[in-house]
Amino acid sequence: MLRPEELGEGDREHWRELRAKSQSPRSPFMEPEFAVAVGRVRPAARVAVLREDGETAGFLPFERGPLGQGRAIGLGVSDRQGAVLRQGPAPDVRALLRSCALSSFAFDTLEAEQTLFTPYAAEPHAAPVIDVAGGYPAYEEVLRARSPKFLKTTLAKERRLGRRVGDVRFVFDECDPAALRTLMAWKSAQYRRTGRRDRFARQWITRLLHDLAATRAPECAGTLSVLYASGRPVAAHFGLRSATVLACWFPAYDPAYAKYSPGLVLHLRMAEAAAAAGIGLLDLGRGSAEYKDSLKTGELTVYEGAATRPGAGAALHRLGREPVRRTHAFVRARPRLAAAAAGVLRGVGRVRRG
Repeated sequence: MLRPEELGEGDREHWRELRAKSQSPRSPFMEPEFAVAVGRVRPAARVAVLREDGETAGFLPFERGPLGQGRAIGLGVSDRQGAVLRQGPAPDVRALLRSCALSSFAFDTLEAEQTLFTPYAAEPHAAPVIDVAGGYPAYEEVLRARSPKFLKTTLAKERRLGRRVGDVRFVFDECDPAALRTLMAWKSAQYRRTGRRDRFARQWITRLLHDLAATRAPECAGTLSVLYASGRPVAAHFGLRSATVLACWFPAYDPAYAKYSPGLVLHLRMAEAAAAAGIGLLDLGRGSAEYKDSLKTGELTVYEGAATRPGAGAALHRLGREPVRRTHAFVRARPRLAAAAAGVLRGVGRVRRG
């Protein structure tokens, strides 16, 4: 049992080798650098290093709460979760939890290939993706075939933005810290406007983003993309990238330019730049949204749930999380109810602003 930063370089390299052999897309959230970054801002973060016959068999990054309630490391912001294991027979889950002094292990974006924990999944979720492995022109052809009006309209708005506001410029990997602060301010305002909890009001998340912005590992690099018009940022996105996957994480735009759909333009330019860099997949993250439906070429499946072993901690987990999860699932399954709930949240946002 180690704090993430206590992992030696040998263990970190073995972790990377195991991920390279995985059949899952190489999400940067599943790399040791992400676990180490979370460990710097979350004191309860740990990594269980699994040994068998004197050899390293895998890693389980997690956070430990009261009564041994465990959760995937970075749960709430991490877009991919699970154990990193070598191929072969999986360990016994309850024995693993016991060894980690955990009564439960909760997850909300578990990789579909995580056979160790998928038997404990309570609910599947779609994670839309953009496949640009065939190059950006091929992706545009997919959009034209599926929804020619969407692509034509978005590109026309990009040209209109240039004519009416000023020269449009896109930077795939912006290093200006002021641009990151601008993005976070936009995103905080969006959370409040839509009645949702402001993630950036939580200091550990803000610190985590600044840490990851400086991370430049080959399989986990913070990437700030910015769309400028007349030298001013109008849309931005912060995410993580590996050599093959760009994990789309925090997008936002300046509402003053909403009529030009700068967020959609930004995502098209991100797809173009990612393809040019050899990245084959943009992972838009769990959950549905109109912009995701317009941009996606397919979907991956992730899972929500918790592995537990008998005890007070497991009972506390079920009492604390299951009613909320089931309520959310009930609402999501009923579009009219979901729309009404979204309207209530917007009303809360208006009250907050007032």
